[in-house]
Amino acid sequence: MALTPQQLDFYRREGYLVAHDVLDVSELGRLHAAMNELLAGAVGLSDHTALYDLEDMHRPEQPRVRRLKLPHQHHPAFRDLIRSPKLLSLITSILGPSVRMHTSKLNLKSAEYGSPVEWHQDWAFYPHTNDDVLAVGVLLDDFTPGNGPMMVVPGTHFGPIHSHHQGGFFVGAIDPRDIGAEIGLAVPLIAKAGSITLHHARLIHGSALNTSRQPRAFLLYEATAADAWPLAGGLFGSLEEFNGRMLCGQPTLQPRMTAVPVRMPFPKAPESASLYQSQKYMAQRFFEVAR
Repeated sequence: MALTPQQLDFYRREGYLVAHDVLDVSELGRLHAAMNELLAGAVGLSDHTALYDLEDMHRPEQPRVRRLKLPHQHHPAFRDLIRSPKLLSLITSILGPSVRMHTSKLNLKSAEYGSPVEWHQDWAFYPHTNDDVLAVGVLLDDFTPGNGPMMVVPGTHFGPIHSHHQGGFFVGAIDPRDIGAEIGLAVPLIAKAGSITLHHARLIHGSALNTSRQPRAFLLYEATAADAWPLAGGLFGSLEEFNGRMLCGQPTLQPRMTAVPVRMPFPKAPESASLYQSQKYMAQRFFEVAR
């Protein structure tokens, strides 16, 4: 599953790539079963937890989850997938032989109300000493024009790191008035379940409200080259824990320093346990939200 030279060239030039039909039906079935197993635990919850990020319209008797946080820590299916040869061959094609996982999440857009994600750059949340940092997206459902597929702005990984602050807080999103020209160039990533997306941490991207009758589950892992050390948004608790995130290859005590633009994600918004909560503090939104 290693990327071809043409695919690598496209990724480096555009900042993203879609690899189609990577996972088969049985692999998708295992992931859906794991997702449903975790979602069953949301019944009866009245507030967010370390695992569950809840929709604003969630009720304990009618659970509505918009994100499973760190699913690789809660179910072996998600832990095993990121270490599988299929995914590692894609990642190492770009980042090299030594790769560390930064974090994971499973974003859920339920039919007809799944929350949007405002335009942002992942890099704003977790700058590193170099930008060999990317996100691996696993489509658990088809991405269609109506169910809120991820949209990317090609080539913006070469551009500036835009302010993700409003009202004196880090809100985890760019004021859409500052990037009107870029938004006009956005490309939706339409693909079938089982496809894999790769996008550079500095790429501008976002996704709209799910207005369709089809759900859209999107599993995301953030990965870095082993010599990319976090400057913020992921400082390790101990060296043992940090090195325990290695997916392949060898860790290093010598961070590679490159001249990359950085804005620090502070001060945090009053509610900042997830991107969705931080973005509630935006003064100006681009995407419509569920009513």
